[in-house]
Amino acid sequence: MMNVAVIGLGWMGRVHLRNYTEMPEANVVGVMDVNAEALAEVNEQFGVPTFDDVDKLLEQDIDAVSVCVPTILHHEIGLKLIDKGIALLMEKPLAATAEQGQELVDRAKAAGVPLMVGHIERFNPAVQRVKELVGDDMISITIERVGPYPPRIQDVGVVKDLGSHDLDLVRFLTGSEFKTVYAVTSTSLGKHEDTALITCEMENGVLANISTNWVTPYKSRKINVAFESKYIDCNLVTQEVKEYSAFSTYDKSYSVREWPLVYKEPVRAELNAFLGAIKEGKPMPISGEDGLEVLRTFDRIFTCGC
Repeated sequence: MMNVAVIGLGWMGRVHLRNYTEMPEANVVGVMDVNAEALAEVNEQFGVPTFDDVDKLLEQDIDAVSVCVPTILHHEIGLKLIDKGIALLMEKPLAATAEQGQELVDRAKAAGVPLMVGHIERFNPAVQRVKELVGDDMISITIERVGPYPPRIQDVGVVKDLGSHDLDLVRFLTGSEFKTVYAVTSTSLGKHEDTALITCEMENGVLANISTNWVTPYKSRKINVAFESKYIDCNLVTQEVKEYSAFSTYDKSYSVREWPLVYKEPVRAELNAFLGAIKEGKPMPISGEDGLEVLRTFDRIFTCGC
């Protein structure tokens, strides 16, 4: 059993906490937030020790921490954990800036502290199936990630919130780095951009297009991947994957195969992978360097579009 803690009790922090309390290999020794009402609620629901100061929490015997605070606090909290030698799972994005992300990666590496970044979609069974079906003849990826405006997100725009998922997925599924990346954005609901169209070319020649916004009245998460030999249609919400054969000019038809999946909660799989890697001394499934590449891509999108 490993002693774990959660810092930040917003929506995602509570998801992490609930999963930890249901995992026999995890013992929650504390949760931290500055919101007294949130602390009271989780104490009543889960019976876990609560703290309103991160330094007091870190006085406990802790093996691993999920960091689920606003992005602007990732750097500060991350450095505290690294200095204490505590393994950390940092919710995406890794940090507010590439410079802060680089320092977290460098400090964790120098201290030998395991650092994982919570790009949760990699643990979606549908994404994992698509990864299994990827071949060398990939042509393009199109991703749609849209939905209503989330009032809980105040510190970043849609690119860093929703788009971070898909910039990571494009790297993950293509197995390649960004050669060029461009974006057009608009703002209609608040101070940050809430609509973005991102277009990329990867080093291996694959093209990618990401459409993401906070102005759609329903939630949609889809990936379509075109190959020379087939076409894959993936719904991340329902965890459904369909594989279409190449169109036959002979009989003007194609075949469709549905890949059955057992529905799984991605956060549970993520936390199991996090704790398992710590226990076995293996590299983190999603490294700090992976998270850093997403931050560097943000810079390319917002500064030069190159």
